[in-house]
Amino acid sequence: MTDAPRITSASWLMIATLGITWGGTFMVTEVALSGMPPFWLAASRVGFAAIIMAGIWAALGFKLFKSPPSRSEKRDVFLIGALSSTLPFSLLCWGQQHVSSGFAGVTMASVALVVLPIAHFTIPGEQMTLRKTIGFGIGFIGVAVLIGGQAFEQTGTAMEIPGRLACIGAATCYAVGSIMLRRLPAADPIGLSTVFLLVGAVLTVPLAWTIEGPPPLPAAEILAAMVFLGVVPTAAANFLRVLVVRSAGPVFMSLVNYQVPVWSVILGALILDEPLPGALLMALALILLGVGLTQYDALRRVLRR
Repeated sequence: MTDAPRITSASWLMIATLGITWGGTFMVTEVALSGMPPFWLAASRVGFAAIIMAGIWAALGFKLFKSPPSRSEKRDVFLIGALSSTLPFSLLCWGQQHVSSGFAGVTMASVALVVLPIAHFTIPGEQMTLRKTIGFGIGFIGVAVLIGGQAFEQTGTAMEIPGRLACIGAATCYAVGSIMLRRLPAADPIGLSTVFLLVGAVLTVPLAWTIEGPPPLPAAEILAAMVFLGVVPTAAANFLRVLVVRSAGPVFMSLVNYQVPVWSVILGALILDEPLPGALLMALALILLGVGLTQYDALRRVLRR
């Protein structure tokens, strides 16, 4: 798509929903990991989502591109599927064995900083401005304050540097995948999100089998957690992600990465009685200020309605 991003009140509602959904995913993932190895958890999550979305796509008549795609567009769809699930899930699963969870969280927040310069050169209407750059920087500082200085402490493992590079690679995959998604021609969003998940499943399942062997038989509680992860934060959220990127653009979509750690902390306190960090209010103020600066024009248009 070559038209300028269209940011509406619905766009804000969708990224708020994605922030809450992905922020709460960590709690369910923790339950699932107690009975399922990480690569098979990633594969089952993508696989469940692909099956659900394929059923919906079939019921709607397998609509995809409005005109026959070129060979390069077919290649891009395959690459986006890999960049949206297989590569980042695998890199994070491996990387988090060697780095602190705080570092992984800060790395995911940096997706916005990776998207900004790439979008400047590739997406109409997404050019960098001084206000946008300052806003993204302030938002990133807010996430770092929320997670705390322990995010950058060394774990002492021999593979810490490769682990950190793997996390950075995962963030870069999400950023590049969003840019490529925005540049695809007009297409049905359900069809696109389904094809991405199917590609992810086809790549992730053999990878999990190669690394971890045959999948273990999960207990009922673990299976329920896996199904939830496939339905809500993967199938439904992937569809919303496609809608946001295709309409409002990848820079706007990247604001979700600032929300996720905030909702993770808040939901952990509300549901699991985890302590709230003392810097929560300061971090939240910095994140909101950063979002306001980067999306000042869009906010002004929405508030005028």
